[in-house]
Amino acid sequence: MSLKKNHLYAGDALEILAEMPANVFDSCITDPPYNIAGRKKGLPWAFSSHVTMNENWDRFDNQDYEQFTKKWLEQVCRVTKTNGNIFIFGSFHNIYTIGAIAKSLNLKIVNSIIWAKPNAQPNITCRMFTESTEQIIWICNNTQDKATKWTFNYQDMKTLNDGKQMRNFWSFPVTAPREKIHGKHPSQKPLQLMERLVLAGTNKGDLILDCFCGSGTTLVACAKHEREYVGIEKEVAYLDVAAKRLHDLKRNEQSANL
Repeated sequence: MSLKKNHLYAGDALEILAEMPANVFDSCITDPPYNIAGRKKGLPWAFSSHVTMNENWDRFDNQDYEQFTKKWLEQVCRVTKTNGNIFIFGSFHNIYTIGAIAKSLNLKIVNSIIWAKPNAQPNITCRMFTESTEQIIWICNNTQDKATKWTFNYQDMKTLNDGKQMRNFWSFPVTAPREKIHGKHPSQKPLQLMERLVLAGTNKGDLILDCFCGSGTTLVACAKHEREYVGIEKEVAYLDVAAKRLHDLKRNEQSANL
């Protein structure tokens, strides 16, 4: 297929990735299904009708989820340039599976990042700590012994952190309502969080892939900071949200330049 930059692809990530040429993306930043809804009724709150996640696209048998993760990660490695960054979000439900598969592929894990949510929803069961973090695995797309010269804008991160080294514990509130005016996604990330990842691990003019782009926050962050992007999403409703957010950003930028 002929790759289109700054484009949203509608469809299954595995199928679309398989048609893309190799070594075209400078980086991948993505938020894959967490398999929280692997339970028949999703992840509920006790004593409440609220269900945190109950989407068909997030439901796998454990073995199927492992196979699915290995297949899409192999494809991402194929289409991403050697030594390009791959940032993958996860919760405790899936992050260890992703990490184990990355290790089995002999990929270089550079770092992990903890996203802490100071306003996370409470745990009503009172049987465990309130779940208030997610993790990001930072992979360099090469083997353990050959990985080198991955992008890390150290000085930019230090400047953002008042002249001190940026730590891997990032505190950002959960996504604000103003970022959901075009529609909601159950695992939508705050724009500030995605902007920091884009600024830390990519450069202006880079082409960034998000193969599970959801409501498009990665793509909006790229567009704001002069990166090009490609998004893939099979849920049409979320693609529509992403397209509207990108349209609003472009319109606002044009108005500011008048």
